[in-house]
Amino acid sequence: MLASIYVLQGYDALVHPDRVVPAAEPVVRRIARWVPVVPADIRTAVRLNGGVQLVAGTLLAVGRVPRLAALAIAATLVPTTLAGHRFWAAENKQERAGQRIHFLKNVSMFGGLLIAAADTGGKPSLAWRTRHRAHTLHHDAACARRTARPATTSTGAAHRLAGLVPGH
Repeated sequence: MLASIYVLQGYDALVHPDRVVPAAEPVVRRIARWVPVVPADIRTAVRLNGGVQLVAGTLLAVGRVPRLAALAIAATLVPTTLAGHRFWAAENKQERAGQRIHFLKNVSMFGGLLIAAADTGGKPSLAWRTRHRAHTLHHDAACARRTARPATTSTGAAHRLAGLVPGH
């Protein structure tokens, strides 16, 4: 359900980028200066953003790499929201209220995407697995040290005993 809007919106931006180019221009120009992978051509940037939303939305909808897909959509949602719902720049009170609602809706969707990106679907997270593996390795090393000490002690004791036995 979360992915549906991005599949449709991404497809629309990919096929009809000219509808959003005027609103996207100030945001794309600013981002393109800071992020080298963002194309300076506004139309291309809008289509790229739409393509990412379409592909990532589809992947999220079908459950393929859902965490990565949710992060990709969240990354596209920031410039989309800043370009499309600039309520602070609206001159008309009614338009400002409508844009604020859309802005806050996108902020809520962003939160949902972050939750989806953090959701492990019942599987341990990568951080947990890394900590668990480190703990296991530490435990195995400690066990190896404990079993190695008696062998060293036994060997030393055997040499001392050998010195006490005649003929050795």
